[in-house]
Amino acid sequence: MRRTAVLVSALTLAALGTTLSPAHAEPGPIHDDTQVTSFSGQEQDAALEFWTTARLRAAKDVAVTPATGGAAAPSAAPSSAPADDGPELTVPPIPDPALAADRLADPARVSARASSPTAWKRGGLIRKTSGKVFFQSAEGTLFACSATVAGSRNKSVVLTAAHCVVDPATGKGYRKWVFIPGYAHGRRPFGTFTAQKLFHPKRYVTSGSRDNWDFAFARMRKLDGRTLAGTVGAQGIRFNSPTGRHVHSFGYGGTPAEGNGERLNHCQGKEHADPTRPGSTMWGIDCVQSFGASGGGFLAGFKEATGSGYLVGNISVGNGTTEFHPRLGNEAKKLYRKASRG
Repeated sequence: MRRTAVLVSALTLAALGTTLSPAHAEPGPIHDDTQVTSFSGQEQDAALEFWTTARLRAAKDVAVTPATGGAAAPSAAPSSAPADDGPELTVPPIPDPALAADRLADPARVSARASSPTAWKRGGLIRKTSGKVFFQSAEGTLFACSATVAGSRNKSVVLTAAHCVVDPATGKGYRKWVFIPGYAHGRRPFGTFTAQKLFHPKRYVTSGSRDNWDFAFARMRKLDGRTLAGTVGAQGIRFNSPTGRHVHSFGYGGTPAEGNGERLNHCQGKEHADPTRPGSTMWGIDCVQSFGASGGGFLAGFKEATGSGYLVGNISVGNGTTEFHPRLGNEAKKLYRKASRG
């Protein structure tokens, strides 16, 4: 299958001038690998006003460098995978508040193993909890990624890719960051949620095999007094969970075959380890979603009848036949817990 890149390279973003004011960055304490980008209430209000329909349409889908080379695969990659494991943690899904009103397809239907992205035509929780992320570079370039609502204590957390929240060339977070759950063909059926804080591991920028750390969480502000998960529900999430499972991935790929970033697409298959680079701890399936799908969710234990499962990673990089996700280990768990506060 023809490969269309899915992840923003450091060189591409640097060329576009994607830098931010240092005032937005909040370095964590010593020995803390968390980098936080915060937005004031005034900045969030401005972001909400900024994203008009015309600007949504003008946003460029984030593009990814192949997993086999380029900025995402330095020649100095370590020879062994970094240790990032611990006790398993499972957070259950949060049911869709309006689930009873959904009309689902025949639950007895079993999908064939996908070898290329297909439109997700069923309803369920995934239809509402998947969505598009929009953000702006310092020089005014508009970008789009994918993300998924994750179950959390504050009901306000989304999982996405680190390259969708931070400039890998400078380590500075992006701005005017919003999430639109259930996005479809320009429609915002549940409104636009603005980010209060973005959380990514510093090692995404500093590590020689940074794709292993290409995950991030965002804490979203309430909209009209409603939390994000209180509005659309949330997928479950698992940390330090077993690998080699049958998983499903979802994203808003930007090719014509994927609906030009205007619809939710789906892949599935048994995940396998990344054999392309020394030190990689990533896992993937033999299906490749294109630019704009970056940050979309990988789910295990997914039930097609209800559209519900457990997030185990996010779309990060790909080669000509496989898309990969970073494994959610201890570092991801730390970020998630910080994002879940407040």
